[in-house]
Amino acid sequence: IQQAEKKLCVVVFKAGHCPRKLTVVPSSRACVCDDDCAGDHKCCVFDCGAVCVPPAFTKPGVCPRRKWGSGMCAEYCSDDSDCPNNEKCCHNGCGHECTAPYTVKPGRCTKPKGTPMCAEYCYHDGQCPGEQKCCQTTCGHACSEPC
Repeated sequence: IQQAEKKLCVVVFKAGHCPRKLTVVPSSRACVCDDDCAGDHKCCVFDCGAVCVPPAFTKPGVCPRRKWGSGMCAEYCSDDSDCPNNEKCCHNGCGHECTAPYTVKPGRCTKPKGTPMCAEYCYHDGQCPGEQKCCQTTCGHACSEPC
């Protein structure tokens, strides 16, 4: 009877995290921990087993809210690292796509009043001009001056 070989991992801090999906050819196979991987590569577990891959990084900011079923049902990115500039890989209502992060402008929204406006004219403050904020209406969201 053969005993399975056990390896004790040395805790080595490598920046980043494992990507959600395997989108590159692994630099090596059959790793147990990050210490087994060359350079900045990390040991990540996918359907094919544990392999060494380049790390993914999370960019600052928050993804804007999206209504379920509103976006394209396609995966244009799997991690923030796949996106240019300051864009993040965000859920678009069905799939994922590179999107400018959520921006919060100073000030508060006034309470909704008046005629019901049932439409989504904005999803976050960054979509509103100047100092306007994306505020809740009686049954949707629209840009308005903060109080």
